[in-house]
Amino acid sequence: MSDTLHTLAATIAARKSSDPDSSWTARLLAAGPEKAAEKFGEEAIEAVIEAVRGDKERLTEEAADVLYHLLVMLTARDVTLDEVLSVLDRRAGTSGLDEKANRGS
Repeated sequence: MSDTLHTLAATIAARKSSDPDSSWTARLLAAGPEKAAEKFGEEAIEAVIEAVRGDKERLTEEAADVLYHLLVMLTARDVTLDEVLSVLDRRAGTSGLDEKANRGS
């Protein structure tokens, strides 16, 4: 799985310098971080709707869209997938309750 995400993240990063007329990803990135965040939010809501409906196939499709748009949003703000994975690695083995309590407000 991480190979797929790393490949996708690399493709998205490469599109940052592409012509917006040639690529949806380039168009999203050219529109700025706010637009990338908006699209991520839209896709996340669609995934939530499918989760509530219980449509596994549609949820799977929407989850793929969420991951793609998350990577676009991160790229728009110069956050790499490896940076995110590093945070997850650091949190591994820590109770979610403990991790949240240690974050503060």
